[in-house]
Amino acid sequence: MQDVHLPMRSFELKNRTQVNEIKRLKLITAIKTPYLPDGRFDLEAYDYLLNMQIVNGVEGVIVGGTTGEGQLMSWDEHIMLIGHTVNCFGDAIKVIGNTGSNSTREAIHATEQGFAVGMHAALHINPYYGKTSHEGLVLHFRSVLSMGPTIIYNVPGRTGQDIPPLVIKKLAESPNFAGVKECVGNDRINEYTNNGMSVWSGNDDQCHDARWNYGARGVISVTSNLVPGLMHDLMFNGKDEALNKMVSPLMDWLFCEPNPIALNTALAQLGVIRPIFRLPYAPLPIEKRIQFCNIVRDIGRKNFVGNRDVQVLEDEDFILLGRY
Repeated sequence: MQDVHLPMRSFELKNRTQVNEIKRLKLITAIKTPYLPDGRFDLEAYDYLLNMQIVNGVEGVIVGGTTGEGQLMSWDEHIMLIGHTVNCFGDAIKVIGNTGSNSTREAIHATEQGFAVGMHAALHINPYYGKTSHEGLVLHFRSVLSMGPTIIYNVPGRTGQDIPPLVIKKLAESPNFAGVKECVGNDRINEYTNNGMSVWSGNDDQCHDARWNYGARGVISVTSNLVPGLMHDLMFNGKDEALNKMVSPLMDWLFCEPNPIALNTALAQLGVIRPIFRLPYAPLPIEKRIQFCNIVRDIGRKNFVGNRDVQVLEDEDFILLGRY
């Protein structure tokens, strides 16, 4: 089948990021998007979070991913945030825009725009809800791979469909294929790494073993929003069962409800972001908020982002927005 559409791309932009630069990244944070009381982005808080990632050695950020609530953004907001991140931090950290969609048309358009505003790489999920065939998956991903370095994201728990190795093998033929963010587990990761692919664990609770026992390049992490320095140590300083055990209760707590509910609650209790949620997300119940404070004290407040003492927020402290 012939595709009559040429990719809208500028080699002046793309040449500054070679795919091998993305393949080498070990610690990538799926960054949180904070909000102002009217629902607009709180760029001041966002910039603080980005700076904390850079200071603590994080090498890349996913902008507008599930953790960053890209699914609750308009595409105008989404591309603006990618552009802002590149403009302010692109010299210090790799900016990977989540420009995937279950609509191939939208994925193409958003990816063209993302690369046009300077993102270094794209993250692409497989079409969800309206699932397609294996051949459809290959065609969907190939339609965006031509534009620049690309990480394929496999998370069947959210999409309802696994991207099988036979599809990944076909996609890996592209020179822009950077690797896979894999959530199926470490055996799948090992299958890919044995074939020379770069793979990032998408499961924080498995990332230590993925990195040191199964050949993963590193992790695309939620936990690093909170403790970037500890996650850096976990990915860079060799096998460390003691550190892994120390951060495990935090990781378990972060995923007690669908992400990013717990992360949003945590950052608000640390005083790093305003306690504002875009619905349908809502804060964790009070018992879980108390549990987080205990976890912070066990791990050590100094290891977490922010300068304020952790506090238990009451229900009335949170603002929940249905219109934004």
